[in-house]
Amino acid sequence: MELSTAAWMVHDTRLMFCVLLAIASIIVLISATKLPPFLSILIGTFIAGVGAGLPPEEVAKAFSKGAGAILGEAGIIIALGSMLGALMAESGAADRIATTLLGLGKGKSLPWVMALVAMVIGLPLFFEVGLVMMVPIIFVMAKRSNQPLLKIAIPALAGMTTLHALMPPHPGPLIAVGALHADLGLTMLLGFCLAVPAVILAGPIYGNWLSKRLHVDEPADIGALFSAPPKAPRQPSFAVSLLIILLPVILMLGSTLAKVALPAESTVGLTLKFLGEPLIALGLAVIAAVICLGWAAGMPRAEVGNTLRKALAPIAVLLLTIGAGGGLKQTLLDAGVSQTISKVAEGAHMPYLLLAWLIAVALRQATGSATVATTTTAGILAPMMAGLAATQSSLVALAIGAGSVFFCHVNDAGFWMVREYFGLQLKQTIWVWSVLQTIVSVVGLIGTLLLWHFLT
Repeated sequence: MELSTAAWMVHDTRLMFCVLLAIASIIVLISATKLPPFLSILIGTFIAGVGAGLPPEEVAKAFSKGAGAILGEAGIIIALGSMLGALMAESGAADRIATTLLGLGKGKSLPWVMALVAMVIGLPLFFEVGLVMMVPIIFVMAKRSNQPLLKIAIPALAGMTTLHALMPPHPGPLIAVGALHADLGLTMLLGFCLAVPAVILAGPIYGNWLSKRLHVDEPADIGALFSAPPKAPRQPSFAVSLLIILLPVILMLGSTLAKVALPAESTVGLTLKFLGEPLIALGLAVIAAVICLGWAAGMPRAEVGNTLRKALAPIAVLLLTIGAGGGLKQTLLDAGVSQTISKVAEGAHMPYLLLAWLIAVALRQATGSATVATTTTAGILAPMMAGLAATQSSLVALAIGAGSVFFCHVNDAGFWMVREYFGLQLKQTIWVWSVLQTIVSVVGLIGTLLLWHFLT
């Protein structure tokens, strides 16, 4: 064995050990010492970074870079979503939508309605955007229907995260489609075929099972914010309420269609792409809510402004925690964890679908980023995939997407969003979010294997 190979193996073992030690430390610090998640993740980041050989100052820079990147991407969206949710609650729009949905589904059928609504909303939206839009509906629906919070929340979470993992034009599947030169339309069709059973199993079925075994109370601050009694003199109509919540969906769907159907430099195409940026789309929805749900409904301007301001306080801890998760992710990337897993994967010999899924799983566990897992996995496999049939390439892309959401944990921004929004303990978040994601991931893998067998 060459010295360079031995050195690589030592570094590889050391790096993976440090990743596991950091994750274990974060879990112990949060659950045993009751330290805030932000501080626990910060300590875990330095354990991983310094242990992997990075100088302490480089760990600090990587943490700041990663935290800033994810807060710049998701932080403002969460803030806008919180303001939109508060306005929908205090204007009565959330109550109006909940009343209509309760008319469509009651009792056992209500979780199925929530899953369907989440799939519609989640089709063009990033998961973070969809979640902040659905949270006020979830709280109001749970209160009005007198159902356990998890029985309503889990189908909604399953609907959004499954679409995010398996359906273009979401970033993960779209990146894999491009890298593997798969057919976009075929991938969307096959992805939908996989998404339906994944949502059913991870949503209404799992939610019904878990809600009987895990009781979760409505969190005080965010629950009070999103399920506050209406204060507007005139409650908005269902049509106006629905239009406000669907406005970001429409704008982002228009952006997607522009990318597919219009010339890249056309005026209409550029306009639709601009309006469909998540930050712009959600910002316009907040402005529309201020006008249509606030001022037009008779709420004084001072009260509308106060509603927007008080919506920001309950999410401060959430934003800090998500930022810390981004810092941990960036530190692990700078330490070389993606390259380590890539070198291991290149020597593996197994069926394409299983290999794609396992590489994506390993990268997601190490980095906490579905995009990193998808991009790196597709890059590793692209040279091997040359010459595959269109159906096979699409299935490999979907297997990568499924692997990228396997058992998301403490280095995942979505993990902390779910924990803080629903007031969960760490163990409860694992049951609600990590296991839900695992069901989606495993169903996706099994589905791709079955479709490979019958279609190729």
